[in-house]
Amino acid sequence: MHAHQHNQAHDSGKAKTARLLIQANEAYRASNAANLRHSERLASRLECRGLLTEVLALAPGDANALGLMGRIAMDDGDLDQAQRLFNKSLEQDPAQSQQFANLGYWALASERPALAEHYFLEALALDRQSAAAFCGIAHAKRRQGQFDVAYLHYRKLLEMEFEWPSVYSGMLACAENLAVTKADRKLAEDAIMLLRRDNLPHQQMSGFVAAILRQQYDLDNPQSQVLLEVACHDELLILALQKTLMPDAAVEELVTLIRQSILTEIALTAELRDDLQPLAMAIARYADRTGYALLTTEDEEALVSAINESLTAQFAMAEPMDALVGSLIVSAQYDALFHQSFAVQLGQWGLVDWPAGLQSLMASSYYDRATEEAVKQCFPEKANELALDKVDIPQAWPSWTQLAHRTESSLKTLMASSLKLNTDALPATLRLMICGAESGQRALELAHYLDDVEVIAIDESLANIAKATRRADDLGLDNIVFWPWSVAQQFVADGHRVQWIDIGRLPSTHMTSVSVAALINSATDNGSVVHMHTAVAEQTPGDAQIRHLIEQHNLQPTRTTLRRLRRMALNNQQDELWQTLLTSSDFYGLGGCRDRWFRTQDIRQLQQALTLMSNEVDWKLIKAQDNDGQTLALAPVQKQLQAEALGSEVQSLVGQPLSVYFLRRR
Repeated sequence: MHAHQHNQAHDSGKAKTARLLIQANEAYRASNAANLRHSERLASRLECRGLLTEVLALAPGDANALGLMGRIAMDDGDLDQAQRLFNKSLEQDPAQSQQFANLGYWALASERPALAEHYFLEALALDRQSAAAFCGIAHAKRRQGQFDVAYLHYRKLLEMEFEWPSVYSGMLACAENLAVTKADRKLAEDAIMLLRRDNLPHQQMSGFVAAILRQQYDLDNPQSQVLLEVACHDELLILALQKTLMPDAAVEELVTLIRQSILTEIALTAELRDDLQPLAMAIARYADRTGYALLTTEDEEALVSAINESLTAQFAMAEPMDALVGSLIVSAQYDALFHQSFAVQLGQWGLVDWPAGLQSLMASSYYDRATEEAVKQCFPEKANELALDKVDIPQAWPSWTQLAHRTESSLKTLMASSLKLNTDALPATLRLMICGAESGQRALELAHYLDDVEVIAIDESLANIAKATRRADDLGLDNIVFWPWSVAQQFVADGHRVQWIDIGRLPSTHMTSVSVAALINSATDNGSVVHMHTAVAEQTPGDAQIRHLIEQHNLQPTRTTLRRLRRMALNNQQDELWQTLLTSSDFYGLGGCRDRWFRTQDIRQLQQALTLMSNEVDWKLIKAQDNDGQTLALAPVQKQLQAEALGSEVQSLVGQPLSVYFLRRR
């Protein structure tokens, strides 16, 4: 009788343990659900921890509970505890594919990709169907620089319908680093598949897509010809024009020639036929993204001018929308509709009044620009644009399409896990300041994915501020503002403080009233973090030559001047002087060229900020990473920082591709 009761109690305990484990796994899945808010996922993680604590009280050696508790520890950033729990689970049951996979992800988090690959292979040896382990191998290969192998792994996962965000982001990261040396239909199909997905940051694919098109159209062959009939049915080309900005001189020439062919046909037929409209609209959106950097001939300019005059007459005669569409598409290939004399007449219609296929073009060429112009009126810096010709008003840069995917989190969590800081004394909502936010992609990502921040994004370009403000409104973000330096300086002078400062693009040499070091010193308190990069871009020999010409001839940053300077580089592609510049994405937009050549970053700002950080009484170097994201030993970096503060240029951090984090001590 006693034995029977004992067995019943044992069975009841096992049933309870199993039930609790099922509940814990459900809670853990919820803690990683992309559709839930970070606070909801934290609550699920806490629930999971509580359930696992109950399980381990009933069965201290339960392998599944130990492994899942290890996942919780890893999600919390406690990598040492996670490793101990995974190994303890394997001691109880050595044949667990899941725990080897867990150790693989632990090794990735610990910046040990080779070890991670070993663990993932162990997991696959036990379970050949483990998608998590197979995906882990892709991540490990990518971290080790084996981008081609990793890319094929990601492709296989998508073919198996494992459409996880990490798979797409990993595939994009690999695509950026692939060398495409021949026409490959499978790669083209991959690119089309990725470009079709509206939620991906297609700007990361620009070089990849350009390389595919370069091979597909045999652009290295001077005898190759581009047929308009082929181009207008090329889905990859059209999608690339709609969603990327391709940093390739040969591809730019291809687009320019196609645009000329379209205009030549219109000159002969007096219409834009239906088959050509998707391609023409894509080119118009592409030209807008470049800031109208594409070179034009005198014949093109004359014909487009005639089309614009005809449009003005059509508006005067109150012709219906349908009669205007073809001419508007052609006009938009060469300049923004917002700049035209008939722009005010376009305002009689709302965006949704236009045909659905035309709305994205009308938004970029007219309606978005009108919204951004209204934003600019809020700042006194707008007065600097009043004397400029419409086409010479700076355009926002850099150009981007979508925010990159990040797991929603909190800044305090990242400070605790990545920087090992105690965040107990920090306020519930942290104020994060980004200096040199440009057109706002990183600032918007931080505001979007961190649930405990208010973001102040600062830039000297009013166009960047206006575009980023509009994009924040489109995303429904109310925890971010974009300001010029003058407003930010007044904000700090009024006594406001921030918990984190991120230094992006440095102020230009024209910003003589701005001191990044002074701002850091005034805006931070004990416990504040400053993050900066020690490399300064835009220092190629070609840039130096163009800046010399600008100074020598007192050139102004007009559209005409910028196009001429670009033409000089494009006409001398074989000259080593220009080759590095021609590989830069900035070169392929007039906004990027204007920044590089007329708003040169002031390296002294970085030097002064590093001198401030070298004061070890007030500041502590807490983390340093190289450009591959690998954590570096702090002592050598600190030694260089001190040497630089003492005037040594030999050991200067400036120019080295490092990412450094400092904590204010007092």
